[in-house]
Amino acid sequence: MGHGTSQVLFGLNPMWLSTGVLLITYAVIISEKINRSIIALLGAGLMIIVGVMDQAEALKGVDWNTLGLLTGMMILVSISRRSGMFQYVAVRAAQLARAHPAGILLLLQVTTAVLSALLDNVTTVLLIVPVTLAITRQLGVTAYPFLFSEIFASNIGGTATLIGDPPNIMIGSQVGLSFNDFVVHLTPVVIIVMLFQLIAIHLIWGRQMRASDEAEAQVMAMKASDSIEDWLLLKQSLAVLTIVMIAFVLARPLHLEPATIAMLGAAVLMLLDNWSHHSEKAAHNIHQTFSDVEWITIFFFIGLFIVVHGVEVGGLLALLGNKLVEATGGNMALTGYAILWVSAVLSAFVDNIPFVATMIPLIKAMAPAFGGPDNIQPLWWCLSLGACLGGNGTLIGASANLTVAGIGDRNGVPFRFVTFSLYAFPLMLMSVAISHLYVWWRYF
Repeated sequence: MGHGTSQVLFGLNPMWLSTGVLLITYAVIISEKINRSIIALLGAGLMIIVGVMDQAEALKGVDWNTLGLLTGMMILVSISRRSGMFQYVAVRAAQLARAHPAGILLLLQVTTAVLSALLDNVTTVLLIVPVTLAITRQLGVTAYPFLFSEIFASNIGGTATLIGDPPNIMIGSQVGLSFNDFVVHLTPVVIIVMLFQLIAIHLIWGRQMRASDEAEAQVMAMKASDSIEDWLLLKQSLAVLTIVMIAFVLARPLHLEPATIAMLGAAVLMLLDNWSHHSEKAAHNIHQTFSDVEWITIFFFIGLFIVVHGVEVGGLLALLGNKLVEATGGNMALTGYAILWVSAVLSAFVDNIPFVATMIPLIKAMAPAFGGPDNIQPLWWCLSLGACLGGNGTLIGASANLTVAGIGDRNGVPFRFVTFSLYAFPLMLMSVAISHLYVWWRYF
């Protein structure tokens, strides 16, 4: 019966039972009928109730490092946003482009990609989209191409670093890869993919875009500094964010995990924010900050980790890992390509977070066949590229996509699943093909 398994219900096979719970959980999540965090928590409870594992074993499956990093970054951004820092950046980007729509389209994509590499993508689009809507209204141009390309830029930029995209946070945390590992191995290919993306978007939409001279003059007349609402908070936020970024880079020599760095940074910025306000405002700010944390996402992760751990304990993942190694004849390059393409296509249709949560233990199970964990590092890069870039393929591929679509719908910019996919899927395949050439050239 192995570790931490309690008595399985009706003496059923734990492998089939855990797989059944996983499939039902995923099916209901994909149907989008009920909030995904509720389903993940129900699935987690079910794994324990039916006896696949006990509570102590279930909690071992929860990756607290991922949760701590996400929560810490959400708090940091929530406080920094109140200073007006991010609106300032967007207005400056529009003015750098001399208020020409095609230029703004280009610069907002670059801004989104860079911010996504440093914050997580959902946070980035929450900051950039409202400003984009304001600028497109002012220019009198359609907002859809801007929002579409920002979704792409956030998922591409997020691929570049450990903290940019939840799949990377999970891979880094569970495999022990550092912030610098991600930068060294993934940033080069992300820059190439992003260049192709900028050219493609310009050819599809950018070159036809025009705005009236009056509208352009209005954007040029906006004062970027007016968007700064709290200069003291701006300085504090920039100082803390800079220290946090430096700490991520030096995490190895400092012997610190990303979650510790993010949570400590969040606590310090909350303290500074609290210090500079009198008690009533301070209390309000603390409540505001904690309510800005996306608790739905956090609890979705907790439930999901437990469900996937149940399948791992049940033995299915080890079995699949061995089958995949057999199918590719133990050929490292073939296995890598298979992971890259399968991850990309599946991540377009299943949210890439549950997919990566399932794949990590599966790839770990292959390590012995390839001579140990150190030899399979290229497979992690294939998984990251496939899952993060594949998330661009459809509207449900990544959390950032749904976030932008939601804001767009509320502001009269409708997002349709089919329309989005007709543009997005070919562009996504192009970015994965570039990644294929890159991993072939660099690792195989």
